[in-house]
Amino acid sequence: MEKLNKRQRDILNLAEEEGYVSVESLAKTFEVTQQTIRSDINNFCDNDLLTRAHGGAFFSKAHHYGYKSRKSLASDEKKDIANAVANIIPNNSSVVLGNIYSTASGTTTEQVAESLINHKDLKVITNDINIVNILTQFDNAEIWLAGGKVRNIDSAVIGLNTAEFIKQFKVDFAVVGVSAIDNDGALMDFDYEDVQVSKAIFNHCRKLILVADNFKFDSTAPMLIGNISEVDILVTNFQPPSEIIKICNTNNIEIVVASKPDQEES
Repeated sequence: MEKLNKRQRDILNLAEEEGYVSVESLAKTFEVTQQTIRSDINNFCDNDLLTRAHGGAFFSKAHHYGYKSRKSLASDEKKDIANAVANIIPNNSSVVLGNIYSTASGTTTEQVAESLINHKDLKVITNDINIVNILTQFDNAEIWLAGGKVRNIDSAVIGLNTAEFIKQFKVDFAVVGVSAIDNDGALMDFDYEDVQVSKAIFNHCRKLILVADNFKFDSTAPMLIGNISEVDILVTNFQPPSEIIKICNTNNIEIVVASKPDQEES
């Protein structure tokens, strides 16, 4: 591969940091045409630096980390969010922990599972084999794993059968992530089979907790899951955009900002 220019180096750095980059957002960020970005991405994919996806590309190395590596790379922001969620969920609760495809640092819901290991008498329903592996190390929860097609990249179980399995439950809490949050409150994802599962989770819990790091408010994705107005609690690591705060206030949605004081802007 020829020597990379600054834009191309920055694209790779952004992909490594966020796990996924979209053609549309990169074109806006670097003030070039989408055709130029597609050309860059095609070159990266041909050299196994990125992996093509709908509307953009994933950072290739993110696909090859085993579970232990992803655990060790988990960001402090995700750990803060997970600890805040664990503080909301009491002992003796029924909980759905959903999986949305994430990057090398693992899903935030996996971090929530880690933060729940000291809880007692939980009933956990999940579509994430990694979450099962976390919780079965401890004798503190009854665990139900949804059936369906396993996605090899992140050990998620997805699709219509998974959604139908989840519809058999009505749990106290559901913890879900999304790939992107628009300023109008739209919750979005890249994979139709993920969307099916998420919609089932939304409709089969008493209290819905949305976990989202600050990158989700700057991201975009093509498929609609629902709207943030359907959520009961938003847990994030940074103050959300004013448009999101307004929607939450209008719909009596609690916002929990889990970041430490020195992580926030002055």
